[in-house]
Amino acid sequence: MEIKNPEFDDIRPYYDDEAPEVINRLLENPEFKRAVGFIFPDRNWEKFKARLQTYQTRHDFQHLFIKEEVYKFVGKMSASIECSGFENIEKEKAFTYISNHRDIILDASLLCILLAYYGYDTAEIAIGDNLLLHSWIEDIVRLNKSFIVKRGVSIRQMLEVSKHLSRYIHFAVLEKNESVWIAQREGRAKDSNDRTQESLLKMLAMGSDKDLVGSIEELNITPVSFSYEYDPCDYLKAKEFQQKRDDPEFKKSQRDDLLNMETGLFGYKGHIRFRIGRPINPFLRDCDRTLGKNELLTKIAGLIDREIFLNYRFFPGNYIAYDRLWGGNLFVENYTNNDIAVFDAYFQKQLQKIDLPDKDLPFLEEKMLEMYAYPLKNYLSVKE
Repeated sequence: MEIKNPEFDDIRPYYDDEAPEVINRLLENPEFKRAVGFIFPDRNWEKFKARLQTYQTRHDFQHLFIKEEVYKFVGKMSASIECSGFENIEKEKAFTYISNHRDIILDASLLCILLAYYGYDTAEIAIGDNLLLHSWIEDIVRLNKSFIVKRGVSIRQMLEVSKHLSRYIHFAVLEKNESVWIAQREGRAKDSNDRTQESLLKMLAMGSDKDLVGSIEELNITPVSFSYEYDPCDYLKAKEFQQKRDDPEFKKSQRDDLLNMETGLFGYKGHIRFRIGRPINPFLRDCDRTLGKNELLTKIAGLIDREIFLNYRFFPGNYIAYDRLWGGNLFVENYTNNDIAVFDAYFQKQLQKIDLPDKDLPFLEEKMLEMYAYPLKNYLSVKE
C-alpha cells in the first residue's frame, strides 16, 4: 500500500490509483499524440493507445513502457550504455542520488532504467517546473515518479518552497523508503566543471529537526557520475556562452529549452557510462560538527564532488581536449591519430551548427573543449 500525505499533493509523483485517469488524459491530448508521432514515427497510434490503456499502475507505466521504449530509443542514439557501482548500494535501502547533470531528460531516466534492469527499485526524480512547458509533459513526468521543484517563485516565497521540497524528500526517503535523484546544482554545468551547490545541501537539510550533518545523514546521499562520450548539446551550450558574454542580460527562452531537450534526446551520444559512488555517510562521521554552517556545507559539497570526480569514465575526446587546453602531450598515449581525426571532424560539425551572426570561433572552440576537458581536470585534482 502506498503511503500518502496530502501536504505534498502539489509536487509529488502521481499515485498508482491515479494512473488510469492520467493515462486516459494523455491519450486524449492532441499535443501528446503529436509528440508520440514525432518520437516514434513508425508507431501505429491505435495500437499504442490500446497498449497504454492496459496499464493500471505507475509501476506498469514505468516498467512496461518507459523502461523498454527509452532504452530501445537511446540504444539507437548511442554506441553502448553501461552502469557500475551496484556494490555500493543495497536493494532494501532508500538513497538520495546526487549526480552531475549532462542531459535534461536522459540523465535520471537512464539511471532509473539501469537500476530497474539490475533489479533495484527506480528513484523518484526531481524536475524543475520550468521544463513543464505543456500539461502532458507534467503528466508524463509525474507518472514516471517525478516530483516538482518550483523555480519561478519570489525571494519571499523561496524559503517556504525550499522547506516544502526538503520535507518531501525526507518523507520519500524515510517514510516511503523511496530513493530520489536530484542534480548537484540548478541547471547543467555548461562547461562540465561539475560542482555541488551548497544551496542545494542547505535546502536538503531543512526537512529535519536534526543538526545540519544529522539531517544530511538521514538522506543517505550517494553520488553518481554520468559520463557521455559526446554531448549533442555542446554547440548549444557554447552558443549560450557567447550570447551571455555579448549580452549579460541574455536569458534562454522556452523555445531554447525545447531545442535543448530535443537535441539531447535525438543527438548521438557515443558511449554512455554511469557509476554509482559510495554513500557519503561514513565520511560524514569525520566531520567536525562544531564548525560553522557554511564550513560544513563546503566540506559536505566537497565530499560529493570528490566521489563524482573519481568515478568519471573517460574517452579519447576527453584526453585530446585536456591536452589542447592545458596538458601539451600529457595524455598522448591515450589516443591515436585516428581518434584525433574523428574528434576534429565531430568538433567542426558541431561548430558549424552554431547560428550566431558574429560567431567568435576561437572563443566557441575553447568553450567546447572545456566541456570535454573539465571532467578529466577535476578527476586529476582529487586523484591523489
